[in-house]
Amino acid sequence: MATKSFTVEVGGKSLSCVVCGHERFWERRTLMNTKGASFLGFDWANTEATNYVCDNCGYVHWFLATP
Repeated sequence: MATKSFTVEVGGKSLSCVVCGHERFWERRTLMNTKGASFLGFDWANTEATNYVCDNCGYVHWFLATP
């Protein structure tokens, strides 16, 4: 996790939190686990999502691809 928050641009527009309107986030990556891959022990093969977590309220914004 990032130790310092930053602004994010998605599709040419500044991202603001849908809950509180704050415009600073920190980033994390999350695996989008599926039952089949987890059952077979192939969690590493799942799609990865990029999450931007609001630095004010903690709401998590999910993106399947890095914007």
